[in-house]
Amino acid sequence: MKNQIDQNDPRFKIAHREALIGVGLVIFNFIWWYGFAYGLGSAPVEDYTYIFGLPAWFFYSCVLGFLVMVILVIIMVKKFFVEVDFEDEEEETR
Repeated sequence: MKNQIDQNDPRFKIAHREALIGVGLVIFNFIWWYGFAYGLGSAPVEDYTYIFGLPAWFFYSCVLGFLVMVILVIIMVKKFFVEVDFEDEEEETR
C-alpha cells in the first residue's frame, strides 16, 4: 500500500518526544501563570505592589511569564528538536 503508516518509523518516536516536550512547556506555563496570577492576585487591591505601572501579579504572570516561555521554547527547540525528513524513503529510491 502506498499510504500505509509504519508505526516503527523512527520519525514517530521523535514526534512523540517533541510533543511531550510541548505539553510539558504548556503545563509549566499554566502553573507559572496560575501561581502568580492567583497567588499574588488574591490579595486585596489596596495591598497590590506595582512594577512598571502594572500590578505585580500581572507583571509576573503575563509579562515575565511570556518572556520566560519564549526563552524556554527557544532552548528546547535548539537543544531537543531535530529536523525530520517528511519524504518516504521508498519514494527517494525510485
